[in-house]
Amino acid sequence: MSFLRRLLGREAESEVTETVVPTEEAVDTVPTLVVGRATHIGQVRKRNEDTYFTLEATLSRNGETFPFGLFLVADGMGGHKGGELASSLTSRVMAEAVLREFYLPWLTSDTDNAMPQRPINEVVLEAANEANLAVHRSAPPEAGTTLTCALIQGTNAYIAHVGDSRAYLIRRGRLEQITQDHSLLARLIELGQISPEEATSHPQRNVLYKAIGQGSTLDVDFYLKSLPANSYLLLCSDGLWGFVPEDRISAIVHDAPTPQIACQQLVREANARGGEDNITVILVHIKG
Repeated sequence: MSFLRRLLGREAESEVTETVVPTEEAVDTVPTLVVGRATHIGQVRKRNEDTYFTLEATLSRNGETFPFGLFLVADGMGGHKGGELASSLTSRVMAEAVLREFYLPWLTSDTDNAMPQRPINEVVLEAANEANLAVHRSAPPEAGTTLTCALIQGTNAYIAHVGDSRAYLIRRGRLEQITQDHSLLARLIELGQISPEEATSHPQRNVLYKAIGQGSTLDVDFYLKSLPANSYLLLCSDGLWGFVPEDRISAIVHDAPTPQIACQQLVREANARGGEDNITVILVHIKG
């Protein structure tokens, strides 16, 4: 447990990687997660209020070996240090709860049969609500944050989502948005009152109707997404998708030799297009 305390006591932007190597016979058949990550303050903001967390591993139990990953992006809001506090606290509380309830039982149970089994969707949603309550109690009233968190087990992604950070699936050069924005503009587009083109210059494009920390209770969106072999899961703040067109995002991911290089190129692209917001991106390649 001392490792967990040291891990979560650091800034959530720290890169964390732990791997339990599978047996030699399974190396060629078990999917692996190859991860890139990057964050940047952008060209306009005075501080970076985005936070990210990544952890990837390979777990083995009862003769079954599979990749595990926990990835999240939180985009703080509220001015001064409120947004930075909200996103950092959300990342630490969310990660600690998921690791405590799902990951650590795999590492600490004495026997295979003694390992507790909790539904993953229950673990992820409870963790998001725990983070919401922590921010509501500890951050200034005006502070809040988005949250897009993906727990990967095998070839499935279990995603908790609040706000307008996004999760995408990229496969064969095509980009599919998984999450739904909790923004005023997304609702207006859904109702047909404005077009997506009009939304890009709308004065209220950053207004959210749902965010972490804005109340003691919260309805968190949940998605279960299958991740085909050699596809990509992309998590990002609106500093990326709000400035870089989706076709350009998919092209960069497709052409980059590694997920890390893709993330760096995506950040450069967002900055080249104005960099008006903090930019954070996590790219997970499901390598089959």
